[in-house]
Amino acid sequence: MELQNTVKEALNALYHHPDDAVRMQADRWLQDFQRTIDAWQVADNLLHDASSNQETLIFCSQTLRSKVQRDFEELPSEAFRPLRDSLNTLLKTFHKGTPKVRTQISLAVAALAVHVPADDWGDGGIINWLRDEMNSHPEFIPSFLELLRVLPEEVFNYKIAARPDRRRQFEKELASAIETALNILTACLNINELKEQVLEAFASWLRLRHRVPASALSSHPLVLAALSSLNSEILSEASVNVISELIHYTAARNSGGVSSQLPLIQVIVPQVMNLKPQLRDPSKDEEDIKAIARLFADMGDAYVELIATGSDESMLIVHALLEVASHPEFDIASMTFNFWHNLQMILTERESYTSSGNETSIEAEKTRRLQVFSSSYESLVSLVTFRVQYPQDFSDLSTEDQKDFKQTRYAVADVLIDGALVLGGEPTLKILYMKLVEAINHCGKDQHSDWRPAEAALYCIRAISDYVSDTEAEVMPQIMSLLPKLPHQPQLLQTVCLTIGAYSRWLNAASSGLSFLPSLIDILVSGMSMCEDSAAAAALAFRHICNDCKKKLCGSLDGLFQIYQTAVIGEGPFKVSAEDSLHLVEALSMVITELPSEQAKKALEAVCLPSVAPLQEMINQGPLVLGQKTARELTVHFDRLANIFRYVNHPEAVADAIQRLWPIFKAIFDVRAWDMRTMESLCRACKNAVRTSKRLMGVTIGAMLEEIQGLYGQHHQPCFLYLSSEVIKIFGSDPTCANYLKVLIESLFSHTACLLTKIQDFTSRPDIADDCFLLASRCIRYCPQLLFPSPVFPSLVDCAMVGITVQHREASNSILNFLSDIFDLANSTQGESCLSIRDSVIIPRGPTITRILVACLTGALPSSRLETVTYVLLALTRAYGLKALEWAKECVSLIPSTAATELERTRFLQALSDAASGANMNNLVVPIEELSEVCRRNRTVQEIVQGALRPLDLNIVAVS
Repeated sequence: MELQNTVKEALNALYHHPDDAVRMQADRWLQDFQRTIDAWQVADNLLHDASSNQETLIFCSQTLRSKVQRDFEELPSEAFRPLRDSLNTLLKTFHKGTPKVRTQISLAVAALAVHVPADDWGDGGIINWLRDEMNSHPEFIPSFLELLRVLPEEVFNYKIAARPDRRRQFEKELASAIETALNILTACLNINELKEQVLEAFASWLRLRHRVPASALSSHPLVLAALSSLNSEILSEASVNVISELIHYTAARNSGGVSSQLPLIQVIVPQVMNLKPQLRDPSKDEEDIKAIARLFADMGDAYVELIATGSDESMLIVHALLEVASHPEFDIASMTFNFWHNLQMILTERESYTSSGNETSIEAEKTRRLQVFSSSYESLVSLVTFRVQYPQDFSDLSTEDQKDFKQTRYAVADVLIDGALVLGGEPTLKILYMKLVEAINHCGKDQHSDWRPAEAALYCIRAISDYVSDTEAEVMPQIMSLLPKLPHQPQLLQTVCLTIGAYSRWLNAASSGLSFLPSLIDILVSGMSMCEDSAAAAALAFRHICNDCKKKLCGSLDGLFQIYQTAVIGEGPFKVSAEDSLHLVEALSMVITELPSEQAKKALEAVCLPSVAPLQEMINQGPLVLGQKTARELTVHFDRLANIFRYVNHPEAVADAIQRLWPIFKAIFDVRAWDMRTMESLCRACKNAVRTSKRLMGVTIGAMLEEIQGLYGQHHQPCFLYLSSEVIKIFGSDPTCANYLKVLIESLFSHTACLLTKIQDFTSRPDIADDCFLLASRCIRYCPQLLFPSPVFPSLVDCAMVGITVQHREASNSILNFLSDIFDLANSTQGESCLSIRDSVIIPRGPTITRILVACLTGALPSSRLETVTYVLLALTRAYGLKALEWAKECVSLIPSTAATELERTRFLQALSDAASGANMNNLVVPIEELSEVCRRNRTVQEIVQGALRPLDLNIVAVS
């Protein structure tokens, strides 16, 4: 009684106390209470207590539902019947009470049925029990109907801590009782006020997709009841749900094919088609229109393969879907977008036509179908373009509404791409060009005229740019000649710039492309001066043009350089942000790549200068001033240099540049090694220089590595490891570098192993762990002969074992990948000579590594990491065969039988045995996933399993 009062007081504090701290404390206490074994009795007592208020009832019904779902195993077996009877009493008590409470109790009964086999439930299983209860107590039918509705939904509820075998068995029990369930629902149809509830429950049972013959369903009273309500004044939501489920039911993979479903399809489709006139009925409620549209969209999605044949009957559905797509409300029109995409894929992909016979027949059938649907896709393209037009009050919209409008534009762009794939890029372009011409005729040259239709047409033209031929000569020249005539309104100018960038390949390939470049670059310059958004678009377009037209622009380097300097130095009208200026850096770098070697060296020096000069100036002010600069003052320049070294593809020129700049880089390494952001930016510049110059870097690479090797011991910057990874990739297999690289990796790894000695170290510095094991994996791939014989290798493996269970995703994945690379060493030609050294390190640690990996599978790591952990465990098993199986048996024997049954453990070990014998890994995943699932099924089981496997303890001995 005292605990019951405490629960009431905590709930009162949670909902009514003015102090936030007290409310949080009450919330924490209630959450902890829900996990206790006392919660069963207390929640049950308070639900049966007539004096309990609404808040108490809701909390206790949620608690009881949660306990049945997750913690049913806490109860002794004899507790089942009293619990079932209590829940049954509560269902009856609340049949007219709070709906939330009744739903929670229904879910609790359903969860109980998932846990308890039909034989143990008694009365022939829950459905027969439910039928008998409804016959005995007809006054409580509404409550029992809710239970009948939620039962099939709980088959797929993985919050219920049932074993996979029991879940499958429960699905079979429901499947075998489906006729009884439908008979119960049919009997309840006679009670008019329950019709909605009955149909909702019917829809729920249909989702199970267990076969009831189509011939039986086509004349079934429940189906006829749902169909008849389609013609009533007020459209029933439950009826729509039933028809929707029936449509998907007829198209389900296990339905036996369309021919077996024809009796049902022939009943449904005409009834839905009769609703088409209502799509344009102004007296219809919008929710009703939405429901009708949903049925047409469901038919399109379910029968798309039939529709793709282009028969006269299927075209009636297509015309109805065009009607839906033309609806002014985007939420309604967009219901069809998935259909148009799937239809496009069937029409355009060769696999759809393999049954047509030889190549000639396939091409003939494809051409026929594309012609049949061409007018539909032409209509679709014309119908959707207006949806991308900016609303007049766009600037007044909330941030959320503006985001929704942008999502609408992306969705329409996808539909236009589907149209271009069916019709071809050029015919689609012609339709959109006519829209543009029409819009420009209504749009004056001043900024106050309505620019929105022209912007919308251009947005659509940009969307299909990848599908328009680079040599198109009819429409594209006219579009390009129209662009300079458009007013410089910010959003319109932004879209004009993006359109120019999107057609950069056309500008390069088309015979008239070169003649347009000067006027288009002028537009981009205007875009850079207008506002931040148009400047960002212009900078991106400038990059695309310089990338695709670089050969043509080599002679205009001075003009391009002037634009670049103005933007980078920031002393002009340009509004290009530092981030967007990187596009200009890349643009100029790509053009420089096309220059002859000597010219490229001079151009590279010039393009580096706006970044080098300020850095040199800061260094000249002395270490004290340099140390006080903000990271941003330095990184803005290093980010630009990093992009220059990445995109100027002249290895010798970049090697010369980095040699000249090394004193500047070294000065900043020496003074700012403590500053992570600056070091990351500087290392990125060095990495790109190494990647481009490769072995031409000469002495600079030695100086660079000596610098980071010395600084890593003091400052432990992860980016030093990341830069070393790039060096290993390029120089790892070079025998002349072997001695130096060996010293480097031993130094870096030994320092890191000292930093990461316990799991807390990994948690506090996951970036170091991530980059350390990425570097280690690179060493395995590119220079195993340096890593494996090294004295640092065993300590690196020990370090990995400590950190496998770190919760940080990237760090954990890097460690797991490092281990799988070790186990897969035999797959690499370079690594074969190192196998004996590897084995001498791994075999003594094998039992512990296996135990930690099994712990990761069963809860030490999140289930999202299951695939990666499974691969590592199977790689270990493939590498060590019978030894690995022995290790796995030892580990699995530690898991208590209350957590995993003998059968579940045997299946798991058999999967590992099959892996050791070379079986396909894809066939072994299910038993491993199921062991993972049963060991995670609730918190108590997971804690027991982790307590037995102790993944953080590297020195336990398994006891058989």
